[in-house]
Amino acid sequence: MYATQRSTQVPAAAVSPAEHPAPQSERPGTRRTFRLGRRAGFWAIAGSMVVLSAFSTAPSALYGVYQRQEGLSSITITVVYAVFALGIVVSLLLVGHVSDWYGRRTVLIPALLTGFAAALILSFSTSLPALFVGRVLTGLALGAALATATAHLSDLDATVDGTATRRSQIVGTVANVGGLATGPLLAGLLARYVPEAPRLPYAIFAVLLAGAVVAATLTPEGRPVPQLRPRYRPQRLAAPVGARAAFGAALTGAFVIFTVFGVFAGLSGPFLAGPLHHTSPVWAGLAVFVSFGVGAVTQITTMNWSLRRLLAAGVPSLLLGLGAVVAAAWVHPPSLALFFAGAVLVGVGSGTFYRGVLTLVVTTSSTSNRAGALASFFVVGYVGISLPVIGAGIALQTVSFKVTLLVLAVVVALAMLMASRVLLRVSSAK
Repeated sequence: MYATQRSTQVPAAAVSPAEHPAPQSERPGTRRTFRLGRRAGFWAIAGSMVVLSAFSTAPSALYGVYQRQEGLSSITITVVYAVFALGIVVSLLLVGHVSDWYGRRTVLIPALLTGFAAALILSFSTSLPALFVGRVLTGLALGAALATATAHLSDLDATVDGTATRRSQIVGTVANVGGLATGPLLAGLLARYVPEAPRLPYAIFAVLLAGAVVAATLTPEGRPVPQLRPRYRPQRLAAPVGARAAFGAALTGAFVIFTVFGVFAGLSGPFLAGPLHHTSPVWAGLAVFVSFGVGAVTQITTMNWSLRRLLAAGVPSLLLGLGAVVAAAWVHPPSLALFFAGAVLVGVGSGTFYRGVLTLVVTTSSTSNRAGALASFFVVGYVGISLPVIGAGIALQTVSFKVTLLVLAVVVALAMLMASRVLLRVSSAK
């Protein structure tokens, strides 16, 4: 599948301006404004995606601090996480696909401004009301930006016929996952070594998001904005025409792999502070960084692999990693080394699996419906990242952590095996 595409791809720098018509606002006879080149704009959007993704996961390392400082219960923290996930899904359904009609920048700039507002609120207060408002706004910002930024990268680096290049696919996934990895580590380190300024991480992200707004403003559209637009409607979870089986398989994989992301983003902190007795926010940030960071590196090193090979490497790694994490909680005494070994294996498995299913979505959609297809992908994914973690938070009120973790790992493993069978069947048919 991927080997045959590679020979037809043309680097963005080698494509003439005529092959990539300028958006209407930049065509001759209209008012000229300064814009970055396509290559510089490509990296500006990737950087903006890293910043927003990192900001979205930064609180993962700080929830334990908030529980001690604000007297919040674990169920309250779960609800805060739930409103964040709800904001993402609502935003994806309402505006995640709109950039296909009105242009990428029209959606991305307001999304980044919403993230900036959230960071500004949290930089002044981390009380429970501020957490609720800040996390809802963060979810709305991330939901609007995820599909839009990924589609924008594909547009800016597309081949002559509009096909997304490998570079845009790998940079999009690494920007997202790499950002998710670095946010908690940065927040944890600042909370540990600059404790007199507990809201400093959010102030830093506010500055970075302001820069991201400027960068997105200066970036050109990657394709002409359509003049005829359909009547507005919320995003429907519909597959691209002619690719229903492949798209459905990708959505199944998205649900499963985002559930794995949710396990580490939502449960690493409580696991380290509870059974392992490591309450420092650095440990919580490091756990997420290791898992997501290894996943990002894995995506880079496997960029030429076929879907079948990605699944063959990813599924066993994920199963072994989940087993190691569960074992770390059940051995006596609980093992920090085993937990981090599991985090590395989960990172390898999730990186390969995620890249495979996202590439399947991008390559089966056209430029006219790419943001909509990606919005559907992320809607299903963030349902997967939220519901199991919310369920685990509720279960922890009556069941021990290690039992909750065991049940969650078994369910994820079974779903992973079922999804991989469907994906393998699709890859064999392509």
